[in-house]
Amino acid sequence: QVQLVESGGGLVQAGGSLRLSCAASGRTVSSYAMAWFRQAPGNERDFVAAIARGGGITHYADSVKGRFTISRDNTKNTVYLQMSSLKPEDTAVYYCAASPGTWDLRNSNRYNYWGQGTQVTVSS
Repeated sequence: QVQLVESGGGLVQAGGSLRLSCAASGRTVSSYAMAWFRQAPGNERDFVAAIARGGGITHYADSVKGRFTISRDNTKNTVYLQMSSLKPEDTAVYYCAASPGTWDLRNSNRYNYWGQGTQVTVSS
């Protein structure tokens, strides 16, 4: 079992930055691929970014490529999402997720564990 707790969300103006953190407990996060997904009101949960177990491979949604960076610190059992040049359309609840798999990491069905989410609101 893995418990995931997100933090770092908040209200920011367009063009600003935020860093989200996902702290894991229960099992070492190094055993899992990790990802961030987001869900805006009325929308489905969408893939944002993923990072392989070792951290050497990352994947990004086209909408955030070049603006967001996913990283992990396995010594701290924590995954981060650095978000820059934020846009109002980035407003959503952001969820951290863990997968024991190594492929198809953009697919939410590959993830066994989810956090409760943290709200990010970007004002125009």
